[in-house]
Amino acid sequence: MSTETSPIPAETVAFIRDRLLDHYDARQRNLPWRRARDPYAVWVSEIMLQQTRVETVIPYFERWMKRFPNVDALADADLDDVLKTWEGLGYYSRARNLHRAASIVRERYDGNIPDSVASLKQLPGIGEYTAGAIASIAYARRAAAVDGNVKRVLARLLDEPSPSAKLLRTAAHDLVPPTRAGDFNQALMELGATICLPTSPRCEQCPIARACRACHAGTQLERPRRKPKRALPEEHVVTIVACRDGALAVRKRPARGLLAGLWEFPGVPVAGPKPAAGSVAGSAAAPETLHVAAAALDTPDPCALPVVSHTFTHKLIHYHPFVAHVQPGWNFDRAVFHPIERLAELAMPVAQRVICRTVIALLRYGPS
Repeated sequence: MSTETSPIPAETVAFIRDRLLDHYDARQRNLPWRRARDPYAVWVSEIMLQQTRVETVIPYFERWMKRFPNVDALADADLDDVLKTWEGLGYYSRARNLHRAASIVRERYDGNIPDSVASLKQLPGIGEYTAGAIASIAYARRAAAVDGNVKRVLARLLDEPSPSAKLLRTAAHDLVPPTRAGDFNQALMELGATICLPTSPRCEQCPIARACRACHAGTQLERPRRKPKRALPEEHVVTIVACRDGALAVRKRPARGLLAGLWEFPGVPVAGPKPAAGSVAGSAAAPETLHVAAAALDTPDPCALPVVSHTFTHKLIHYHPFVAHVQPGWNFDRAVFHPIERLAELAMPVAQRVICRTVIALLRYGPS
């Protein structure tokens, strides 16, 4: 069935455009970035929406726009402030790229976000999809925007189990109308997000079901074919929480790499520990982790806290936190002591923030 050119007949293209735009006009979600065609707001929203659900993004977007309402405000901001505003949204390279790109836009484009796909793709963090989305939504350029939702919709429209990237781009480009390109792209994305769902497609509600080959063939649940998930490699890190004079020892991660520029408690990678005899998972320290923590904290009896696990795109990390009061002069791996009442000012990854809250509760109220 696969063909790399003209995958959708002209009359079907016209039908899909008309029905989808009518459906969008009548039922589009009221999202804050849709209230104005501000290129900056469109750009920020599209970056935030990468690999993140709309419901999660909305409060972050609104806080971001209050804190950094335009390109100049973002370019002038300190990176630590940018990361703090992004805290909890994950994939922090997105925030760093936004910050870098804002400076480039100001220097190279006099503060005006470029309006062509080619120019947009030159900015950090903007690829083919994001460039097409910004160009079409903010500037009405006839450009396709193929995200994960659109890929699924197109695979079902074409009844293709494993459509090539070229086929999807061709189909998407053919569908985008010469006018209202941005509305059409959003309509197609919204169809995938609300009706053409991965496991429970609502075909009876779909305005373009008549044009969907998979719907007619009864293969919509099989399109596109999902790759089997591979098990993520797991890592274990003994997390060192040193307390002294109302302060906790933290360190800033390097400027490059995973969670770059964020603050964390110092950690020591260890082999996967075996649970202590008679312990409940996540509640008691294994001998291996206890030994490492005791050496790092220079105390024979550090207090073990519940294990905190976090899944990254490429691995699963289990943090084994230990807390103890340390003596003046204690030093460990670039750690600096930060007053407890000001720890909320630091940008921390989600797992580290969980550990931080647990430690503060322990110090204030004692063991639960």
